[in-house]
Amino acid sequence: MLNCENKRFGGRCTVTDTVHDVIPRADVDSGPAVTLPCAVRQDLPSERLVRLAELTAARLTESANDGGSAGPQVPEQALAEVLAAVDASTAMNTKKAYRSDWARFTAWTTQRGFAPLPAPALVVAHYVTEAAAAQTSVGKWRYTPATLSRWVSSINQFHTAAGLPPPGGSEVVRRALSGVRRIRAIPPVRRSPLLLDDLRTLLLDLSTRVTEWPAGVAARRDMALLLMGFAGAHRRSELVGLTVRDVTLHRTDGLHVRLRSTKTDQEARGSVKALPYGRDPVTCPPCAFVRWRELLHAWDTAGPGAGRWAVMPVLRRQAATDTTGGGGEQDEEVGQHCCRTTRLPEPADPGRALFPTVHKTGAIGAGGMTGHAVNEMIRRRAEQAGFTPAQTALLGGHSLRSGFVTEAFRQGADAHSIMRQTGHRSPVMLEVYAREHAPLTGNAVTRLGL
Repeated sequence: MLNCENKRFGGRCTVTDTVHDVIPRADVDSGPAVTLPCAVRQDLPSERLVRLAELTAARLTESANDGGSAGPQVPEQALAEVLAAVDASTAMNTKKAYRSDWARFTAWTTQRGFAPLPAPALVVAHYVTEAAAAQTSVGKWRYTPATLSRWVSSINQFHTAAGLPPPGGSEVVRRALSGVRRIRAIPPVRRSPLLLDDLRTLLLDLSTRVTEWPAGVAARRDMALLLMGFAGAHRRSELVGLTVRDVTLHRTDGLHVRLRSTKTDQEARGSVKALPYGRDPVTCPPCAFVRWRELLHAWDTAGPGAGRWAVMPVLRRQAATDTTGGGGEQDEEVGQHCCRTTRLPEPADPGRALFPTVHKTGAIGAGGMTGHAVNEMIRRRAEQAGFTPAQTALLGGHSLRSGFVTEAFRQGADAHSIMRQTGHRSPVMLEVYAREHAPLTGNAVTRLGL
């Protein structure tokens, strides 16, 4: 038998002479009691495991007799640097989610008298299934299967960080999650894509507001964000993370947008996306960028309290040469493009957010927009442009990225060329966009002659 103290909280176990009752004493050398981890089970299932435990005890005894020396110790400073590097391997938002999920799990286990670390697989399965049954006051499920899966992932992370096997890898937890997904089988809610015609509708409505104060300031910002987000297939986190120095006007390519890090590039290797010059001034990303940068520069270089008087002349000048309509038949000869004729001044602050907050008074803030603010902006602009409430509810920041993929498929682009812009590492996700939003593209049903 093994005498364990404080097993529940990762205590130590002492091997005594009673272990020899499992195998003949002649096969085991007697020796002093040795401290072993609690990983040694009390009900060793086979003679082979018993011998392995005894061999480990003998090795630890020899180490203790040698003074317990394990070689040079790592200095505290070096250990702190190692821990800092390990901590930096996970994105900040991911760590925040892990901590929140772990706090919830530990509170749940403490309330019910279970050990959170190490957590038995059956306890984790109980935790998942109990949460899966929770409902809101209006009879809807409180937690989605995706949320439950994330909770298990967080629990696994804390176990592996402590050198323990992740309980989420056990069969009982995997089957519990699978069962929840089958019981709660509902189609996922995907953001509707903003196609090129939808985008033009939003932009034409915004172009009627650019001469107003203070609405014209936010309108110019939103036009630039919409066009750059669509043409660059950007995630909303990428858009709100851009600074003025990250975007440059290229003589032949249009805009070069440098992404310092992305969701799939946590090591910040960086990448550049090109946003070409457009034929239609309404949907030309460089034109929208130039007009917004002019306003931003006027505000940043104005004296205290003089922002409005610096921005208003720029708004009026832009409106005089801007287009309020038209389609792709227009070209630069009309004189409505500004992207090739305007020379942008050097930014007053290259590190300032490219898409900052804009107050309802027209004041341009120093901090950048949030991802939630991008979602709300797109829905608000869609509602103003005449989209129905049902259509508006399905829009969000991801509508720009999914709109690019869907529109590209409909225009005959292949998966590889689309991935060049989106940064996808696999075409699997692109197939989801094609199946959901472009079901007739490349579909044999169009060749049946119906």
